[in-house]
Amino acid sequence: MYSLSKALIPRAANFFKVVGDETRMKILCTVAQEELCVNDIAQAVEMTKSAVSHQLKLLKDEGLVKSRRDGKNMYYSLDDQHVVDILDIAFTHIAHKNHTKLEP
Repeated sequence: MYSLSKALIPRAANFFKVVGDETRMKILCTVAQEELCVNDIAQAVEMTKSAVSHQLKLLKDEGLVKSRRDGKNMYYSLDDQHVVDILDIAFTHIAHKNHTKLEP
């Protein structure tokens, strides 16, 4: 565990604020499976393209997702393995506390 840091604590708090939104969590779980364009993400999370684009900007600003342009389309995926690790740990913790099994 890292020692308390005046610089890291506010950044970690902001990270968890961004991740703590249910809509953004759905988007993260969706792009954790595969790289997808905004239209496919919007369909998967049952939201409008503009609403998803807004949430993706917040996730990208926080460094959680990255984008790649292919013609007119932007494709999004998780930025790095740390994001996957954090999501896995969170879901494992929740399942443990609720005495449930994780679904693959």
